[in-house]
Amino acid sequence: MNDVKSSVRMPEYRAVIVDDEGDFARGLARLIGGRFPGLDLIPVQSGKEALRILSEKAVHLMITDLRMPEMTGMQLLKKALGVQPGLSMVVLTAYGTIENAVEALRIGAYDFLTKPIEPEQLFRVVEKGLERSRLLEENNQLREILAKQEAGGELVGESAAMRQLKRTVAAVAQSGYTVLVRGESGTGKELVARLIHRLGSRAAKPFLSVNCPSIPENLLESELFGYVKGAFTGADRDHKGLFAAANKGSMHLDEIGDISPAVQTKLLRVLQDGEVRPVGSNKSFQVDVRLIASTNQDLEAAIRAKTFREDLYYRLNVLSITLPPLRERVEDIPLLVAHFFRVASREMGLVEKEIAPEVMHWMAAHPWPGNVRELQNFVRRLTVFASAERVDMDLVRLVCQGAGLGFLEEPCSSVPRGPLGAYKSAKAEVVSAFTQHYIRDLLAQTRGNVSEAARVSGLSRVALQKILSRMGQSASIYRDR
Repeated sequence: MNDVKSSVRMPEYRAVIVDDEGDFARGLARLIGGRFPGLDLIPVQSGKEALRILSEKAVHLMITDLRMPEMTGMQLLKKALGVQPGLSMVVLTAYGTIENAVEALRIGAYDFLTKPIEPEQLFRVVEKGLERSRLLEENNQLREILAKQEAGGELVGESAAMRQLKRTVAAVAQSGYTVLVRGESGTGKELVARLIHRLGSRAAKPFLSVNCPSIPENLLESELFGYVKGAFTGADRDHKGLFAAANKGSMHLDEIGDISPAVQTKLLRVLQDGEVRPVGSNKSFQVDVRLIASTNQDLEAAIRAKTFREDLYYRLNVLSITLPPLRERVEDIPLLVAHFFRVASREMGLVEKEIAPEVMHWMAAHPWPGNVRELQNFVRRLTVFASAERVDMDLVRLVCQGAGLGFLEEPCSSVPRGPLGAYKSAKAEVVSAFTQHYIRDLLAQTRGNVSEAARVSGLSRVALQKILSRMGQSASIYRDR
């Protein structure tokens, strides 16, 4: 227990201790405070007083006696969770009322302690209860952030780099100047271009995005600027082109560094004079299009190599935005993973997946050279092959191995496999993994009903409770599923 003090940041946490014997409540507060310095501890003598505090302040942990006058601990439990559903409730009971404690667990208590209290057991329960509340808070914040960002179609991320990017995009969107968006492949350049358009004054007008390398060089010019009838073989009618279609709106030219010198020259004229001349025509017409270009190339090197016009570069680079690669904002990976799982599950009509902590840890530690696009594709694969509601490392290994489908890729090289150890320890790991999966499925099947789970499994209630305790698992989280 040497690391208890450092495992939870105490100044942010508050605990209420409820016992009709005031001296006992205050003594328990002193005992806990000695191990958790900085934890805001409030001893009270009635459920009514505890509820008043809950209505005024955020509370992360409540320890309450079961037998109290006016309002029992069981009654307080129900009312307290109604006020703050994420509260970790721990009930105190004498040896003779264990059944009541088990009933409290069924209702929603996090754990129970028996009197007389063993200090080390108390500290373990307090630490785990506070950690549970912290995780619930983080999950709720994650959902709120994702809901807000998804509702606005915004960039997902709360890192310093992403907050700066959002401010920059918002500022750039308010002007009508040409923008050059730079960044590695997969960082979201098209998403930024669309966001600039959506946040600007042209939002109600057309937005067209063109991937320049995807259109053959001899066709790109006619697609962008249009052509007149007879301009070339097959031109049996006039075609205005994409710039005309985007008039009054915005045009996104992706991978601008790949366009030919001829297209560069005509694009420069559009930027200088706002004029478009169709292929085969001797007349130009005016267009009002905001141009947003993007590239993952070093345009300055291309200028030195004489493959990109310097005057066009300066026309494009009036305003510039550089997108950070994922390795520079790893703190955003949990948000991105949760977002992509939610989107993929919605697209496939599936229940949203629960992500095992070790999976999230591995994803956050991996470099993802393909950036956000690579991460999103990997999450899609996990969603497709997930047979359960929980995504664990076994599924990650399955997807990495390809299950015979032949897509073994770089991300999988960092999946921990580990060398073979002794037979006994290897067997213990397999048994432990089986127990974890079995108990989770069992609790899900019985909706957290411990008595029913014991009957189905053939285990005694005591044995099942011991397994749950070893796993750090609570049956209560399965009751509302």
